[in-house]
Order: sequence, then structure tokens, then C-alpha cells
Amino acid sequence: MAISLLALDLDGTLLDSRGRISERNRIAIDNAREQGVRVALVTGRRFRDSRPVALELGLDIPLISHNGALTKHAGSLETVSVLPLPLAPAREALRVGRAAGADALLSDDHEGLGVLVYDHIRGENSAAHKYITWARRIHGEEGANAVQQVTSLENYLDHDPIHLAFSGGCAEMDQLEETLKSELGSSVKLLSTKYLEQDFTLLDIVNPAASKGAGVAAAAAELGATREEIMAIGDNYNDLEMLLFAGVGVVMANAPLTLREIAGLHPTASNREDGVALAIEQFILNRPQLINQ
Repeated sequence: MAISLLALDLDGTLLDSRGRISERNRIAIDNAREQGVRVALVTGRRFRDSRPVALELGLDIPLISHNGALTKHAGSLETVSVLPLPLAPAREALRVGRAAGADALLSDDHEGLGVLVYDHIRGENSAAHKYITWARRIHGEEGANAVQQVTSLENYLDHDPIHLAFSGGCAEMDQLEETLKSELGSSVKLLSTKYLEQDFTLLDIVNPAASKGAGVAAAAAELGATREEIMAIGDNYNDLEMLLFAGVGVVMANAPLTLREIAGLHPTASNREDGVALAIEQFILNRPQLINQ
């Protein structure tokens, strides 16, 4: 059955290490759209941070952001769906993370462009400091509104946020994930994005109903696409539900080995080698490519 919906992760998948879309990836996406394929961006990024990519590509499908917790139109800012993190488990997750000494980042403001809120980041957590600096820089004059530092997240958190995140070393975040699972159970969903080369993990805490898979399922239902007509491409653990939901799930060569070894998923090249374009050419444009693994 022909593909009618293409779901693309951003970081580590569509975007290269500098956060750019290669020319070959762009051409492949344009060619797929010319054949009637609808393209959806499905990302763990905040809406504000992923919106520029959707606008750059001129996509007309709502952007699925925050790991499926928020779906909005990039142009009009119309909210299609929001699954905020309930206040009680959000506060409990913050308490548990603080007890473990983890750095917390809070995503808020689902009605507007969104804001990243924090109170302090440990000096040794260089990846988190770089992320905050990047989040301010990419929005130019809007940067002051994109990131907000407050005195205390505990005092700030008096309403349902979009999601809460912790960041730190991989072993540290693995332990925190286990502790959060034990103490919060099914009141939240935990999604882990690992960058092993940097020894850095981003641990997102979202509404238990939120996931990239649920976001893609909602988009498919709106478009009248069956699972067999969906292709999804991703590179990390937070992509897994989306990859397994799609009729064709494609894993980037830069994904963790345990993800690449899952039966039924198809390999493609890395984000440095136009893996998205290769997959589009193979499964949508019917130009078989040899993927070197």
C-alpha cells in the first residue's frame, strides 16, 4: 500500500548535527509532497523551538510537539490538542527530581508560542546550559520571552504545565527514571532521549496519554490514513511508539543499538548521511537504495 502520511522526528533524524535540513532531505520531502504525501513533524522539542522548521518547509499539517503533548498549527498558532501534565504529579515529579539533585526544566504556555522555565542549573551540566543558551539565541528578539528564569520552580508551579524535564548524565538519569517509575507509577509517562556520545539524557515527564505515537494516530485519523499508509522515521527511544504504530517504521543509523535491533523496523543511514532522504526514496519514491550498516 502506498504511503500517504510521513511522520518525521527532528533532532538526530531530519536535522543534521548543526540543526539544518540538508538539500537532499529537502528535495526528497518536496518530491514526496508532490506525490500527495502529507508530512508531519513529530518532535520532543517545544512547539516554539520546532515551529521554525515547520514554517521553513511550509507544512500544512499541525506540528506535533512536546512528545505529543501539544499539537498546534505553526502558522496560525491554533491549538489542535493539548494534554497538559496534571499539577499534582508534576509537583511530585519535581520533588523526586530535586531529591535526586537533578536539573529541572518546565515547559509552559500552550496557548501561545510557549516558554521554557527554570530556576537553576548545576555548573557541571554543560549540555543543559548550552540548551538554554541555544533556546534563547534561535529566537532572536523573541529570545527573552522564550526562556524565563524564576527564583523557585516550586513557587511557580501552581497550574498544569505542558511538561517537565530533567537532564544530566545517562547513568544518573537512568536511576532517576527508575525512581520516578516507582514513586509516580501510571500518573505520568516518562520518555527518555539519550545522547550517549555526550553522556547526556533528557528525561521528559508528560501526561500519561501523550506520546508521539498518539499524535501520529490523531493526525492519521484526521487525514483518513490507515496505519499501513504511514511511514515514521526516528532516532531515539521517545520515537519508539511512533515507529511501532506506523506501517513502515524507519530507524536512523545514529540511533542507539538497542533501538536499531528491534524486529520489524527498517534501517537507514545517519542524519549526517541523508538517512531521511534515502528512506523517502526507497519507500515513497520507489528508488531502492543500498544502506550501508
